[in-house]
Amino acid sequence: MAGACWRNPERFLRGNLVKPMPFEQATIKVEKEKEFEELKRAIEVAFSPEKIKSFLKSLRRGKIQARDFDGMLVCRTLEAMTGRAELHARQLYRSLTLSDQAQIKEFYLLKVEEVGQELRTKYHKLYQYY
Repeated sequence: MAGACWRNPERFLRGNLVKPMPFEQATIKVEKEKEFEELKRAIEVAFSPEKIKSFLKSLRRGKIQARDFDGMLVCRTLEAMTGRAELHARQLYRSLTLSDQAQIKEFYLLKVEEVGQELRTKYHKLYQYY
């Protein structure tokens, strides 16, 4: 019986109490909610259907890779996309706790990966790893 689970794992799991569990990401409480939400809204605007082409063009002009969150902040790309010069995204990001920074960066990277294949193909150099 011990080798049976290796030959046919689905059959083995069906007959036992062990059930495969889907991955569930742990939620981490955001500590500086106001600053976090302001950055999150700016990222959502940049990746909105109306702005995504302009956002990618702006990254290309600044020679910033799509996944380069810090480079995007330095070049004030979010301020340009939202039309809010007073946003100061880099300062907002720096004011966040380390866990909040990690969560907002993860949110940004998720949005980068959600960009449609047509635009990813058109701006393929922004998505290259080197």
